[in-house]
Amino acid sequence: MTYTLLISEKPQAALRIADALAETKVKKVSKGGAYWLEFSRNNKKHIVVPAVGHLFALDTPKGGGWTYPVFNLEWIPTFTKKGSEFTEKYFKNIESLVKKASEYIICCDYDSEGEVIGYNILRFICGKKDAKRMKFSTLIKNDLIEAYENVSSHLDLGQAEAGLTRHFLDFYWGINTTRALTLAMKEFLKDSFVVVSGGRVQSPTLKILVDRELQIRKFKPVPFWQLELHCLHVGKVIVALHEKGKIWKKEEAQKTFDECKDKDATVIDVGKKQYKQSPPLPFDTTSLQIEAYKCFGISPSYTMSLAEALYNQALISYPRTASQKLPKKIDYHKILTGLSKVDGFKKIAQELLSKKLQPREGKKIDPAHVAIYPTGEIPKRLTSQQLKLYKLIVKRFFSVFGDPAIRETMTVTLDVNNHKFLVKGTRTIEPGWMRYYSEFVKLKEQILPELKKGQILKVKDLLFLDKETEPPNRYSQGSIIKEMDKRGLGTRATRAQILQTLYNRGYVKGKSIEVTKFGEKVIEVLKEHSPRIISEELTKKFEQEMELVRGKKKKREKVIKGAKTVLTEIMEEFKENKEEIGKKLSKSYITFRRDQKIMGTCPECGGNLKLIKSRRTGKRFMGCSNYKEGCRFSTPLPQHGFVKGLKKSCKVCGFPMIVVKFKGKRWFTSCTNMKCSTKNQNK
Repeated sequence: MTYTLLISEKPQAALRIADALAETKVKKVSKGGAYWLEFSRNNKKHIVVPAVGHLFALDTPKGGGWTYPVFNLEWIPTFTKKGSEFTEKYFKNIESLVKKASEYIICCDYDSEGEVIGYNILRFICGKKDAKRMKFSTLIKNDLIEAYENVSSHLDLGQAEAGLTRHFLDFYWGINTTRALTLAMKEFLKDSFVVVSGGRVQSPTLKILVDRELQIRKFKPVPFWQLELHCLHVGKVIVALHEKGKIWKKEEAQKTFDECKDKDATVIDVGKKQYKQSPPLPFDTTSLQIEAYKCFGISPSYTMSLAEALYNQALISYPRTASQKLPKKIDYHKILTGLSKVDGFKKIAQELLSKKLQPREGKKIDPAHVAIYPTGEIPKRLTSQQLKLYKLIVKRFFSVFGDPAIRETMTVTLDVNNHKFLVKGTRTIEPGWMRYYSEFVKLKEQILPELKKGQILKVKDLLFLDKETEPPNRYSQGSIIKEMDKRGLGTRATRAQILQTLYNRGYVKGKSIEVTKFGEKVIEVLKEHSPRIISEELTKKFEQEMELVRGKKKKREKVIKGAKTVLTEIMEEFKENKEEIGKKLSKSYITFRRDQKIMGTCPECGGNLKLIKSRRTGKRFMGCSNYKEGCRFSTPLPQHGFVKGLKKSCKVCGFPMIVVKFKGKRWFTSCTNMKCSTKNQNK
């Protein structure tokens, strides 16, 4: 008996698709550690079979050695790559179902990655060049049924071609720049092999961070002075600044100070202005990552992991979107009715249901998906972090239907011996949408007392403040994602992972992103000897060309051919400077690795504490660098996970502090003194 074979991107999606479309009981058939789902619809047998993300990956043919430039690539099953062996059972599962399939429907996520996943399975396992395509933005039953009933007759080949183009370009840039940098340094490192990675988007992004680091370092503070007036009114202090704000000449500031000292202040003007503050825009991927980082300190990559989990539970729409639009077809009334049944959301949802629902929308659109929104499904089992993100998405959805907030600014001008001082206050008159989003809104409220023109205020104090201009702030994980979006580097789906790669490679560190000396040296060397590797313009050019491929205005082969030509030129230029590049990078790397091993300061002799691995037992511990001079201080370390010294001491016992990260869990800090009282507090 033949059947319609539906191919989904992941197991959770397969289960939801089968449950939504089945008109009979769903039968789960297990085989070789994987499974498929059988059901009947329209009196015809259907089978939904899941992949597990990409079942094929680009790679170079075996036996080629580490040379560059290399452009000879082939698609291989991911289960042949180390660390991805688990995908084999999914591969063979699909393979076993091909023979009796009468037609195929691709049900992968509707974006370029999902299109590539489905297209590769179709052509390499099923032996087909095209298939029907279900397009959906949520995994709720009605949306899946609608997607099935309105199935497209063909794949979105423009999207597939754009995705394939990106895979080739990213692999070309990644493998060639990484091999070039790694081999250049290898010649100068004795008995060690260190991978130094580069990438089409990774390297320009690192350059942005390095440029900011250099701005901070080169910044020369400029002194300025401020006069701060403290006045008394009904027992409360009102603080005003001289109207010039920053006074750049000390003599002028001193003269004004002397003329105002011990004089009272007269109110000469009171100005009030009301304005409307519009609701926020619906979340797209980038704004969700930025807001999650701002509110919870969650990294962009972890945010996407949490959002993916919520999507797979049918609680939110597809989280990888550039859209700021919420069209009526998503049925606001139905979603709010569903949310009114969820603890904590009932009151706001019911209030909104009594209003005319018109969301505030932005200009950005996405050809595949709308903005991120909650589906109205009732959550069952969420982790604490998933719940945080879910609440943020729900409250943001509520707020876009809210009324504008009405706020008022009040500016009071004070005269002190013919010198003007200003005091400004802001208050919220009508909170509007802020009531729905209050826990995530951080607005400064400074309410001033009612003052009248001609009123005399007693001056309590006049401060003469010495200040300096400050350097620009380092990027946070949220602001660099925003900057990448602004500059057109990467995509909403790739930016978080690119940032994570910079951390993993040791190029950057900290929440306030600081470039390591080695990361800085990589950019310095490339800027001097191979600047096109870090070129933003070149990266953006290829991004634009991929959009042309998506729109079927340019052929994938032509874009790839152009990329090969450019990359060949870049690699030839690199080879001419290979020795100089390797010499500089290796010297920097040796220093970088030595500094990385320093965990803190020895509490007994003041030497450097280093991470040491015992040759006899294989266990790691922290020991003093002054061991040969007689210091025997040592302390144990966790034997699993990533460990890094914070280079600061415990406030309780003075021992060094470390940060520890276990796979799949969040960072935590710990004192290295096993007897410290903080150990009991953490239990």
